[in-house]
Amino acid sequence: MMSTMPTVRKPVPVTVLTGFLGSGKTTILSRLVRDAAFADTAVILNEFGEVGLDHLLVETSDETVIDLSCGCICCTIRGDLVETLTDLRIRREQGRIRPFARVVLETTGLADPAPIVHTLMQEPSVFDHYRLAGVVTVVDSLTAMQTLDRQPEAAKQVALADTLAITKTDMAARAADRQSLDMRLRQINPLARQEICVRGDIDPGLVLSADSGSPPRALAITPVPVGSGESASGELLARNAVHGNHDDGISTFVVSRDEPVSHGVLGMFLQMLADQKGEDLLRLKGLVAVADDPSRPVVVHGVQHVVHPWQRLDRWPENAVPATSLVFIVRGISRDWVEALLDRVAASAYAALM
Repeated sequence: MMSTMPTVRKPVPVTVLTGFLGSGKTTILSRLVRDAAFADTAVILNEFGEVGLDHLLVETSDETVIDLSCGCICCTIRGDLVETLTDLRIRREQGRIRPFARVVLETTGLADPAPIVHTLMQEPSVFDHYRLAGVVTVVDSLTAMQTLDRQPEAAKQVALADTLAITKTDMAARAADRQSLDMRLRQINPLARQEICVRGDIDPGLVLSADSGSPPRALAITPVPVGSGESASGELLARNAVHGNHDDGISTFVVSRDEPVSHGVLGMFLQMLADQKGEDLLRLKGLVAVADDPSRPVVVHGVQHVVHPWQRLDRWPENAVPATSLVFIVRGISRDWVEALLDRVAASAYAALM
């Protein structure tokens, strides 16, 4: 008798849409949900009152989950994020709402996105069914410099981003101001790509492409301020030591190693890093050559005290140097301290744990 195997669902990708108050998240989200590509998207909002979708939302509904006229599903966080995501999943499985292929989660303007990222990476009842696809941070080009100076949450939103959507550039008074902002953002987060977004008109692919399963962008081709319009690989990023300290107290740097490391070294290094410096480890991304099979790199993602389970790639990305390269975005942690820690672990008994 033939038996049928149960259908295994892939985790649903979740994109976090964040940005400081007044940056333009609402305008962008309003445009996105009208796009046909988002018809199978669930949108999670912190509060109805914060989002200008009045013409699309049935605000008088007592339901936690409602349909938008564009075809998306919308809900609001009435309890915590775990409860909201669980409720969405159960309703989908029971057929009480239409199926959805992805989730876009918009944070409030004052939110620190790190706890959301932690939930998606660490909470078992969540990461069994959902996965973090990326963080898109909206930046107001008119006020960003002052906001970054005065609001630590804004700097953290930038530091955690995979993509920075720069708004209101059509209203910017001087090109020099825009250039200063560009440099400031690259100092805080050289990993993130920057995209101009005028009046909410944003490429839906910024969200949809987060589901591509590609390795960290910084280890492929990462734009860094090395010259006019130049781009650089992870190797060039390391060589130029994008190591800018500034008023945000945030610095970025790369730690590279030519020799593969063992599983034991990598695991203990990441654990000690998170245990000792987790509060100030804003973002960690990288590709690691592991000794058991250096031709298949391990993708490493970390946010503060949480390191995501490793992902093994089939091969090195075309534009990546086949050697370990870890990109750090930190507050008050020196590159020398990190390199010394890695060296100590590599010289310890953990090196024998393959």
